[in-house]
Amino acid sequence: MSIVNPPRDDEDKVPEPLLELAAAHGVVPDYWDYDGNRHPIRASTLVAVLEALGVPASSPEKVAVSLEHSADDEWRRTLPPSIVATAGAEVPFAVHVPDGTAVEVWIELEAERPAHPRAAGAPVRRARRTLTQRDEYVEPRTVDGRRIGRATFAVPADLPLGWHDLYASTDGSQARATLVVTPERLELAPDIELGRAWGLMAQLYSVRSKASWGVGDLADLADLAWLGARHAGADFLLINPLHAAEPRTPMTPSPYLPTSRRFVNPLYIRVEDIRETAYLSAADRSLVEWAFDPVRELSSDGGPIDRDAAWEAKKAALEVVFAAPRSTARQTAFEEFAAEQGKGLEDFATWCAITDHLAGRPWPRDLGDPASRAVAALRHELSDAVEFYCWLQWVADEQLGAAQRTAREAGMSIGIMHDLAVGVHPEGADAWAHRSVLAAGVSVGAPPDMYNQMGQNWSQPPWHPTALARAGYAPFRDMLRTILRHAGAIRIDHVIGLFRLWWIPGGARADAGAYVRYDHEALIGILCLEAQRAGALVIGEDLGVFEPWVRDYLADRGVLGTSVLWFEKTPDGRPLPPDDYRRLSLATVTTHDLPPTAGYLAGEHVDLRERLGVLTEPVAVVRRAARAERDSMVAFLRERGLVGDDPSERELVEALHRVVRQTPAVLVGVSLADAVGERRSQNQPGTDQEYPNWKVPLADSSGKVVMLEDLFDNARLRSLAGVLNER
Repeated sequence: MSIVNPPRDDEDKVPEPLLELAAAHGVVPDYWDYDGNRHPIRASTLVAVLEALGVPASSPEKVAVSLEHSADDEWRRTLPPSIVATAGAEVPFAVHVPDGTAVEVWIELEAERPAHPRAAGAPVRRARRTLTQRDEYVEPRTVDGRRIGRATFAVPADLPLGWHDLYASTDGSQARATLVVTPERLELAPDIELGRAWGLMAQLYSVRSKASWGVGDLADLADLAWLGARHAGADFLLINPLHAAEPRTPMTPSPYLPTSRRFVNPLYIRVEDIRETAYLSAADRSLVEWAFDPVRELSSDGGPIDRDAAWEAKKAALEVVFAAPRSTARQTAFEEFAAEQGKGLEDFATWCAITDHLAGRPWPRDLGDPASRAVAALRHELSDAVEFYCWLQWVADEQLGAAQRTAREAGMSIGIMHDLAVGVHPEGADAWAHRSVLAAGVSVGAPPDMYNQMGQNWSQPPWHPTALARAGYAPFRDMLRTILRHAGAIRIDHVIGLFRLWWIPGGARADAGAYVRYDHEALIGILCLEAQRAGALVIGEDLGVFEPWVRDYLADRGVLGTSVLWFEKTPDGRPLPPDDYRRLSLATVTTHDLPPTAGYLAGEHVDLRERLGVLTEPVAVVRRAARAERDSMVAFLRERGLVGDDPSERELVEALHRVVRQTPAVLVGVSLADAVGERRSQNQPGTDQEYPNWKVPLADSSGKVVMLEDLFDNARLRSLAGVLNER
């Protein structure tokens, strides 16, 4: 990959028209770093980002034309691309028609969802609300040689929540736009509003039982939730994203670089829990058992988790179960699931089938468009494989539902808390299926900060803000609905990405990007609407550099924040007293982006980074800083009477959790790695093959693998759970 050359001095002088064009399209011309310093964005970067947005800007002449076009753009549309309103608020909007032409505008309200899925295909009458034009005169404008007039209407304040359709009709032509009415605020459940809940945080793939196929699965999820509730008193279980990975090996280990955020990685399916497995013939049952044999011992292996071996074995077994006959009721349930998930599921399954078919060969150009004739022909040819990948999602959905039911029945007030990654693999299923609403030629990342001084490039294509609005936000909505189907809560990784994202032009360094703003009112509103319908909490990971008002806005909408003890400091750099934490937050000692607390306290993360060669400062400087941070924290604990003069590692870990328990935060999370004394990081930023990222099995302080069957007999876990349950 080539690197964009540093710009010449004259490129630092951004012409005023280019700044104006950037502002018109939500491209921010500067950013503030973690030290409070302002950094202007270079002209070359602004041009590249605008071009990725489809706005020509590579010459002064093109900038001038684009500015003129931008000024008239809304006048070219009869209706806005979409409108996202807040319940109880009247929202004015403009309708553009040939000057002097009468226009009729109305809303068709979302039909009530049928009580039974089979009723979904029946004709539904939708209520209609006709709107009256406001008496507001706006001077007509000549656009593209036509005289265009503007009529002003308003979304009524009393519309029900939901997804409605807005229509405008004039002279035989009709325009339609999506109208979404969202809740003003996502309210907490009464028991959480009046008290607090605590839960465990786990990397599911690392928590294995004797029946796992080398990777923690959805049956393990249900058991972990049940045991966490009954034996530890936990109210929720936060897990890593379960998003889909590649359908064939090698499989990307990172759960934060999925091929699809909407659909589930079938690696997590428990084969034996599929109903049809119990009714296999002796011969087919033998095939399943033979598939299990090579991975039978992997669950107790202390080495890096081998997803590829697990998936090769599990896929062979799943193909056998898929071919087995299903009862009429089971087949009908599968068909109803596929119909409900619609084209999104079909496209995902088609991508999986084609990826399997190509067996690692490059995709031909004519298969790049999901709507092409070549894709249609191959979808027909591979129809059995397409059905198989649809079936896998149905099975995973059933097992996810069972896990959430188990969690709630065991006594968890929230249950499973799912995690939503920032984006998707640039060559994955979502990038293929949603190519019309993703920006090309750029990737998402982050500017330099104190932990990543060169910035970060996550290689993921961002939503195109305008194209997403034109699509009525349907891809965003459908993704949320699928994840929330069996969730008590959802954590949004890098929630600041719903406000702005750092776009990095292709070939550029991570620090040579620019922020692009999104319609956060729309995205947060839709998130709240879908979460309210699912009865789920929303937690935003609002760490890092962000604009100060963002946290207040999220709190006003009922979206909880994230407070990590190591990051919560006073202005003079001391640990923040518990009373000063936010109430509307998930408070934790650590996060999956940090080493487990035992290793962090011992400074082992510094030793590891030195061995891997990823330090950006002299090791002595980094080690002194880590030691000073630890000493400051221990002194803080001692001042509060939480530890004595010579505390053990276990006493320190429990004292740190007592601190977060003393905060007013409505949710408190405990890393399962901290609970058993694990010291190894799940992920080491700045590395690829040098470290087994996302492959570390759960182990205790001595490095011995902790199996799910033995987990709640672990003395450290039981003691730490006692701390969280103290009255």
